[in-house]
Amino acid sequence: MTLRPCTRAFEADWLFRSGLPWEQLVTFGPSGFDAYARLRFIPDPVRDGQPEHTVDLPDDHPSEWSQAWAALDILRRFTTMPGPWYVCAWEGSGHTLPPEVFRGRLVGVPERLYFMAEGASDDVQEWEALFDDGGPVPAFVWPADRAWCFASDVDPHWAGIGGSAAAVEALLDSSLDLVAADPAEKPPAYY
Repeated sequence: MTLRPCTRAFEADWLFRSGLPWEQLVTFGPSGFDAYARLRFIPDPVRDGQPEHTVDLPDDHPSEWSQAWAALDILRRFTTMPGPWYVCAWEGSGHTLPPEVFRGRLVGVPERLYFMAEGASDDVQEWEALFDDGGPVPAFVWPADRAWCFASDVDPHWAGIGGSAAAVEALLDSSLDLVAADPAEKPPAYY
């Protein structure tokens, strides 16, 4: 089963009715997890005011997609339900969203609206093929038991992940570029 439109938009209520400031919500997901981390798609800036385009990455630097899928593969071990995973894609992604999957009612906060889909965790590696031109990774991914949440907004150079202490520790122990995070603190940013 690949991604398909989600007709149960209420499954996103726990995210968008959390009462958090929208900037925190779209970068880390809801509050209440034991631990949080940032998956850095590129390294943090080394100086104030550094533009993102000045980062010199090696040719073999992993794509955002491959990093996101590797993190989701680790998170797969930390859910108790075989049920669907829910996926939100920012409606501003435009032409990169497959219309057969992302259409219909929007969910979100006034500053960011998302199309919602669902799919099986076993198909995560196939999801990238649904997006044209290597579009952005999903804005949110979470399992039916809400054991963790992957959040990737369009502006930061990283994705925020909240989950159990064990899940975040497994991520931090992986070969991915992750650092522990506090959603209430302002993370480094490029300009």
